[in-house]
Amino acid sequence: MNPGALASGQAPRRRMAGGIPRDRLVRFAYLAFCTVVFVFLVAPILVIVPLSFNAEPYFTFTEGMLRFDPEAYSLRWYREVYESEAWRGSLVNSLVIGAFATILATVLGTLAALGLASPAMPARRLVMGLLISPMVTPVIISAAGMFFFYSSIGLGQTHLGLILAHTALGIPFVVITVTATLSGFDRNLTRAAASLGAGPMIAFRKVQLPLIAPGVLSGALFAFATSFDEVVVVLFMAGIEQRTIPRQMWAGIREQISPAILAVATFLIAFAVVLLATVAWLRRRGGSPRPNR
Repeated sequence: MNPGALASGQAPRRRMAGGIPRDRLVRFAYLAFCTVVFVFLVAPILVIVPLSFNAEPYFTFTEGMLRFDPEAYSLRWYREVYESEAWRGSLVNSLVIGAFATILATVLGTLAALGLASPAMPARRLVMGLLISPMVTPVIISAAGMFFFYSSIGLGQTHLGLILAHTALGIPFVVITVTATLSGFDRNLTRAAASLGAGPMIAFRKVQLPLIAPGVLSGALFAFATSFDEVVVVLFMAGIEQRTIPRQMWAGIREQISPAILAVATFLIAFAVVLLATVAWLRRRGGSPRPNR
């Protein structure tokens, strides 16, 4: 035992048989376990990226690719996606449907979260459960219900029907993120604004909204990602003119297997990375928000 450690009041480190401190060994084992889990989850996804540059119409690595032969790599499948009207049309549909669904889900979800954060809101648990039910309900059940409902009112196989359906799927993400942001909101700020003569809308726009903006934007990003990546509801409700990127990928796998799907998958991976980086930046930015003056 080290006398200096006892004199300074510090507990001595326990050492293993090899002389390595136990806390360092535990930390090393923890990092090794996390690395193995990370590789296990990410490796199958990252394999898609080099395969998308395959010059041959195969879904496996060719001998040239394994030798890193430059002639074995090509942008052939990216060029095919760019020149294909079907892929371009599906991208436009995904962006349009996702954008409008995100706007509706963000507005409705934020309003719902503001109401749920009010202490005067009756049956808050019940309302919260109903709002997030699309998140926990199997998608196939939601898709079947939406198909019968929207078809009965004439919105089946329409852009508006898909926008409304994706709005319902995106609202839970906005409600959860905005509710979490509002849990740390100091309501004395809105009371102070009201005491200075600000109306409810002005207090919300100039005091409350700037403080909860990171949570609102995070929810909007998750809602857009949900719409952009959704395929089950699209299979039920979309027609030929409403094909989105996931629906086009599904059709490509079933009807015409082409490595162009790998190029689109690489694009979706890049989109997911950018989305996660943006959400992480918004969370850091929301750590110490300041209202606009």
